[in-house]
Amino acid sequence: MERCTLLPSAATALTLKGVMLNSSRGTRGMAVAPHSLAAQSAHAVLREGGNAVEAIIAAAATIAVVYPHMNSIGGDSFWLLSAPGQAPRGIDACGAAGEHATREYYAARGITDAIPFRGGVAANTVAGTLGGWHLALEFSRTSLGGKIPLTRLLADAIYYAEQGVPVTDSQSNNTRSRRQDLEQQPGFAATYLPGGSVPAPGAMFRQPRLGTTLRALANEGIPSFYTGKLAHSIAADLATAGSPVTLDDLQSNQAAWRVPLSLEHSVGTLYNMPAPTQGVVSLLILGILDALHIDRIDPGSADYVHLAVEAVKHAFRIRDRYITDPAYMTVDPREFLERTHIQELAARIDATKAAPWGTGVGPGDTIWMGVIDGAGRAVSFIQSLYHEFGAGIVLAETGITWQNRGCSFSLKPGALNALMPRRKPFHTLNPALAHFKDGRTMVFGNMGGDGQPQSQSAVFTRYALYGMSPQAAVTAPRWLLGRTWGQVTDTLKLEARFPAAVIDALRRRGHDVEVLKEFDETMGHAGAIVRHADGSFEGGFDPRSDGAVAAF
Repeated sequence: MERCTLLPSAATALTLKGVMLNSSRGTRGMAVAPHSLAAQSAHAVLREGGNAVEAIIAAAATIAVVYPHMNSIGGDSFWLLSAPGQAPRGIDACGAAGEHATREYYAARGITDAIPFRGGVAANTVAGTLGGWHLALEFSRTSLGGKIPLTRLLADAIYYAEQGVPVTDSQSNNTRSRRQDLEQQPGFAATYLPGGSVPAPGAMFRQPRLGTTLRALANEGIPSFYTGKLAHSIAADLATAGSPVTLDDLQSNQAAWRVPLSLEHSVGTLYNMPAPTQGVVSLLILGILDALHIDRIDPGSADYVHLAVEAVKHAFRIRDRYITDPAYMTVDPREFLERTHIQELAARIDATKAAPWGTGVGPGDTIWMGVIDGAGRAVSFIQSLYHEFGAGIVLAETGITWQNRGCSFSLKPGALNALMPRRKPFHTLNPALAHFKDGRTMVFGNMGGDGQPQSQSAVFTRYALYGMSPQAAVTAPRWLLGRTWGQVTDTLKLEARFPAAVIDALRRRGHDVEVLKEFDETMGHAGAIVRHADGSFEGGFDPRSDGAVAAF
């Protein structure tokens, strides 16, 4: 194979260019999030005696306010939870399509080819994330001894919504780039263009209607979103905005416990979410790389990136052929994770030549967060709107930005992800967790459509196989094959910190390489926390984000 001559340590030094690489450390608990205020909300709950589940709920509420272009209580979420002595468990908090979301509904509106990305017609699924919060909070109280009241868990989010929060560069830039598409959508301009202008970085951004909604949730309980006064208000505003989602759809929503998928890896057992997520893709990539003995290859080389990208192609082919709402699947995804199947896929990879590549799934804006508490209880959590600002509609009374996850449905009968009432859409979301043979626990993840499983493979292999610290593993330059949020090309995207020799070598192997900025938000916002066997913590956040690790 054509090799770059950099050794692992030299590759790291060359590509990080003086960026601070010290991981954050702690002994009693740790949280990581792509916005520092969310990490601090989780940290505060941990310090007050809360557990990892309670801390994640506080962080999820905060980040829905302070990173509103990335996620919302009007979106979906998935959870992986792990507690010492218990098998990991997952929560599916994905909302289904409305009962009236049919091909006939769209045909009557002159839509026969594809569901639009924006507007009320794109808001065709129930927002499931709050159902997940509620299910997790019940588990916390009944099984983990959780006692922190909901009013406390939502307190930070309420304050930031009502009193304001400084706008991030990410929000300002995304508002500017999407303004033309979204300005005419119901409620968007009134919420995201205060005074008729894109808010500048650092400007105070207030969402008083959302603050009132969060107060109602804190006082009335999370189920109010689906069955109480809030539900009636939400349903009325969705109808006004042109959404097919009704009160009956909200009342029918239920988050559910799921058994995670697992992969036996050389360093331990890896877990991810089952369908309708692409969790099997993330596990497949890491399984293929393990079968290829990727640990023997310089992580700064073209070999490393090439094999990782080729593993992605095999995993995506399986995803695009089989993965959808599990109620409509014809195969058990666990079969794909069997050792013999993974070895067969690994054997098909040509180490010297790029295989053909078609098209990716499409954009996805999301946040991933992780928490591990002092007792070793771990949560890997992901919450999303799908595209930036979701459907672009903001409900008039509640101030909720609604997702457009359902625009991924196909209007073609017989398609893998064909639109049907009460069907769940395919999800790119997939939080990750690992139990190492030596007693370590790791939560890790990333945002960004097709990029999620690819960044997971980068962060995990760099930490688990090459001995990089979590912070170095997250900071190091990343690649992305296909599409993600803000991108519509299907190229192999590389950050400019990769050496020119590596970029040239990949092009010679047939990769259609596109070079992005040195630290490019296209690569998503990754993060990782490790709890060592001695009880100490180590974590890293993504410098491409506004994030932080908070520990004590």
